[in-house]
Amino acid sequence: MGFPAMSPSRSRFDTDRQTFWIGGAWRDPAAGPDGPRSAVLDPAGRGVVGRVPQGDAADVSAAVDAARAAFPAWAAAGVADRRALLTAIAAGITSRETDFARLISAEMGAPVDNALATQTRLAAEVFTSYAEILDGHVWEERIGTSQVVQEPVGVVAAITPWNYPLYLIAAKVAAALAAGCTVVLKPSGDAPLNAFLLAEVVAEASAEVGAPPGVFNLVSGSGGTVGAALVSAPGVDAVSFTGSTEAGRAVAAAAAGTVKSVGLELGGKSARVILADEPDGPEVTGLDEAVRLALADVFYNTGQTCTSCSRVLVPDALYDEVVRLAEREARNWRLGDPALPGNHIGPVATAAQFDSVLAHIDRGTAEGARLVTGGRATPGDVPRELADGHWVLPTVFADVTGDMAIARAEIFGPVVCLMRYRDEEDAVRIANDSIYGLAGAVWCADRARAERFARRIRTGLVTVNDGEFNVRAPTGGYKQSGIGRELGAHGLHHFLETKTIQW
Repeated sequence: MGFPAMSPSRSRFDTDRQTFWIGGAWRDPAAGPDGPRSAVLDPAGRGVVGRVPQGDAADVSAAVDAARAAFPAWAAAGVADRRALLTAIAAGITSRETDFARLISAEMGAPVDNALATQTRLAAEVFTSYAEILDGHVWEERIGTSQVVQEPVGVVAAITPWNYPLYLIAAKVAAALAAGCTVVLKPSGDAPLNAFLLAEVVAEASAEVGAPPGVFNLVSGSGGTVGAALVSAPGVDAVSFTGSTEAGRAVAAAAAGTVKSVGLELGGKSARVILADEPDGPEVTGLDEAVRLALADVFYNTGQTCTSCSRVLVPDALYDEVVRLAEREARNWRLGDPALPGNHIGPVATAAQFDSVLAHIDRGTAEGARLVTGGRATPGDVPRELADGHWVLPTVFADVTGDMAIARAEIFGPVVCLMRYRDEEDAVRIANDSIYGLAGAVWCADRARAERFARRIRTGLVTVNDGEFNVRAPTGGYKQSGIGRELGAHGLHHFLETKTIQW
């Protein structure tokens, strides 16, 4: 099928998928080759960019059986064999990184350089990191008369969303394979095509290193059918899910029937706190840069980053200046064709999310927040040939208070909420006044003060100033932002069981 003729520069990867990857082979769905398939839509408005089969409970059962059959051999594989597979997958992603980037850009709307650097190369880096982590991991220890042994948990169900589709797949699959587990992946129905390309990469890597058939399996379909069947399947030992908090509650409830291990990375409404140079003082060194970073954090990936800090907390004395700087900075961002590289904002990934973001913007205005800039895009704001896309302008609200819905709900779009605070105690209170606890950020010229403040924020990740993301360090949430951690050695633990042998 391929991409539309209007986009000849995009990948030639086959986007008309008809089979699942199960047990080391491409297999027809249980419903047959003419069974139901779903269209994958370009959020920029180009129409259908691909189709994938819609699986059912029988497909899930076949994939779980294949993973169970492969588990004994893969669990017994040595560190060198696991390292070899992880390294080969990373190399395979890198060798096809242009295909991945163009594909991800087409199916979820990230500008193609974002899709290359963050969506694709970061995924390869995650696989490489787990190959390296295996070298130093301690699998056994002696405690008195006991030998304490770490073993793979078994078959893992990995369920992933559309906002960083390949990277979030990598965070789960790489850790599970490193632990010696086998995997059944259900990717997002809105951005599944990258997962089929990854299956090709895994197939080639598995053949290269001699991994058992069924170590990785792929079934696409709806959450209500494929996801529900996976989570409740008796043959699945652990579930790793990334998505909304509401969906995470449903996953945890369904998994409870068979008492599975469940890892959840869920929603967030994170706060970025700009601190004055002196406690409650009138000046902030690098205020322009602080505002630029704050807005870039939210506008990147069209605001569809669960760890973005969309609540920006500003001291009273500097509030009006920050509003002025934020308006100027937001107007520097433009809507642009995601097939092209550049510092622009792509479309919102799905029609449902587009409607949700616009509804939040309307509600913010109705509740009394001041719309400084942005909101609903007009025809003049949108690339001419892409008028049918899901376009939202980079948006800044001022005078946001903690009782407003836009201050409490995860909007998941390019919407910044500027909030006042009186003093540092008030800033801590506002930052922690959320059901979520996924991320946070602090800007302060005094790094020691910034660290002390960061320790008081009840979240799983806090960025100080312009701190860089690290795939070797764990991420995850406090409160209703999730259970467990992903990435690094801590991410490996979710896929391990601990056994004590007494002597």
